[in-house]
Amino acid sequence: MPIIYIVSDGTGRTATQALSAALTQFPSQEVEIILHKEVRSKAMILSAVESALAQEAFIVHTMVSNELREYMINCSRNYNVETIDLMGPLLGRLSEKLTRSPSEKPGLFSELNKEYFQRIDAMQFAFQHDDGLRYEELHKAEIVLVGVSRTFKTPLSIYLAFKGWFVANVPIVLGIEPPEELFSLPEGRVICLTNNATNLSTLRHSRLERLGRGSGDYANPGFVQKELSYAHSVFNRQRNWPVVKVTNKPIEEIASEILAIINVNKNGDTV
Repeated sequence: MPIIYIVSDGTGRTATQALSAALTQFPSQEVEIILHKEVRSKAMILSAVESALAQEAFIVHTMVSNELREYMINCSRNYNVETIDLMGPLLGRLSEKLTRSPSEKPGLFSELNKEYFQRIDAMQFAFQHDDGLRYEELHKAEIVLVGVSRTFKTPLSIYLAFKGWFVANVPIVLGIEPPEELFSLPEGRVICLTNNATNLSTLRHSRLERLGRGSGDYANPGFVQKELSYAHSVFNRQRNWPVVKVTNKPIEEIASEILAIINVNKNGDTV
């Protein structure tokens, strides 16, 4: 069975996908693929070439460093090991067309993919843990937002999730005890959101009008004040829960305040 070595200074995903696509054109041919990833020194290249020689394999490589790519080509030639350079010709042509040199930093594509999929995971987490859902999993969140209705918990959760943070939010409702799991979270994990009663009452009236519903107690200024007072009584149970006022602030500004608090806590300081 033919043996193919994939040698990459990154994860090897690019070469693996390209090789897999090419091998679909040879459906009856079985091959053994051996991956050498994060090969970032001449000694590692030499080891891979010697191993390929011993197994009579040929090498498919994606080296973004000019120095290491040249060493791979010369080393393989000296050992009479056949190689296929997937990255060099493409980088060379792109350099000509774009009139600039590549960064030659290994693993950039993998890093970009990692950031992208982390945002996807964070967005999914935010939706699954919105408005008190799955409160038994609050310990998995990096940030937990708490507050009464219309303190922007959900839009803040989505905004922060887009930045890669795993966020859950828990509503505070007058007369209803929050989940016990909330009070056992590590210091610096919970952020409390509040608003002034007048502004909050206006926001709730606007929401009910959009929904075509009567106001009831939900938007009544007196009820709103009672609910805010109850929320602050909950906040005050934990001395280390910071309170962020959202009155007349855009989401971006509130999120910046939250992240500033989180970063301070990560540095070991007190809020």
